[in-house]
Amino acid sequence: MSSPMFRLVPEPEDRHLSERFFGRFRRVGLRGVLADLNRVATTSDVPGGAAGPGLRWSERDARTRRWWPQGITTSADAYGPDPAGGTFEGQPVVMTSWYAHGVIGRLLGSRVSVIAGLDAGAPRYRHVLLVEPRRRAGVHRLRPVNVHAGGIVWYGRYLFVAGSSRGIRVFRLDDVVRVRSRWRSKGYRYVLPQLTRYRPESDEGVRPMTYSFMSLDRSGEVDHLVAGEYGRKGAASHRLVRFALDRETDLLGVGGHGAAEPLETFERQVPRMQGATLVGGTWVLTSSNGEGNAGDLWVGRPDVFERRRGVLPTGPEDITYWPQRDELWSLTEWPDRRWVYPIDAGAWVRRSQGVDD
Repeated sequence: MSSPMFRLVPEPEDRHLSERFFGRFRRVGLRGVLADLNRVATTSDVPGGAAGPGLRWSERDARTRRWWPQGITTSADAYGPDPAGGTFEGQPVVMTSWYAHGVIGRLLGSRVSVIAGLDAGAPRYRHVLLVEPRRRAGVHRLRPVNVHAGGIVWYGRYLFVAGSSRGIRVFRLDDVVRVRSRWRSKGYRYVLPQLTRYRPESDEGVRPMTYSFMSLDRSGEVDHLVAGEYGRKGAASHRLVRFALDRETDLLGVGGHGAAEPLETFERQVPRMQGATLVGGTWVLTSSNGEGNAGDLWVGRPDVFERRRGVLPTGPEDITYWPQRDELWSLTEWPDRRWVYPIDAGAWVRRSQGVDD
């Protein structure tokens, strides 16, 4: 069998992420962040026929035009579909990603928000800056990770972050550090240093894959990382792909070519895709229609999707499935219309496909 036309090549772990680095910065991991959540979200109704009641960010985060919400993952992604599981140390946790840009669109960094207290009626959260550790002239530096972060997947020990044309970044959640002097970290108390990345590679003459969004599929014997491309109507490509994950390492499975190769590739799918995930064997996509216009939900399988027009709030982004709740979770990006919200999978996926529980 010949190699696929594009692949992801794992790079060595960052040599700057050493014991010397962690001697300089106090490693607290995800537990440390959850013990120090400093912002309060509010529960909120969310517009759109498919959207259930969700949460709204604090006023500053709801309005900022510097930071834009993009990706979403949950503790159910991290620890699997066991009915008694889906939590981190006994509590459900959601993570979202944001990217920052300046007035001319230049990327200025990316961050994740750690959200807890979903079932207590008073969700709290904290932002954690994503950084690349560097050492220059004997001084440790924390360089922001300048990616769009359009999708994230929490899988075991690791957080995968979509890097668009630059492949996928990987972070180990136990490596979250608390920074004493915030001038070193753009004002953030907690930062998550990059561990490694997967570099995109493609055959000559093949259009490189853009990793716009990601999710996790645990519906089969092998876990899969699902990724896809955003593209406007009429654009050259709207691909969906699936890569195998290795349950032993919590990383992408690497074949004999020393690279992770897609098990499946689906060409020319839905325009303006913002997210894709699976519920059982059924694919579910989100797509956007511009600021102020309601978003669409697509249900089915590659090449055969049924469009649920206008059932999502404006600006839908990434999507993930939470099996213990039988809910899909998504989020929106436009200022003053930013929500994190569930979608009843039973109503919008199974019943629409004629599947009984």
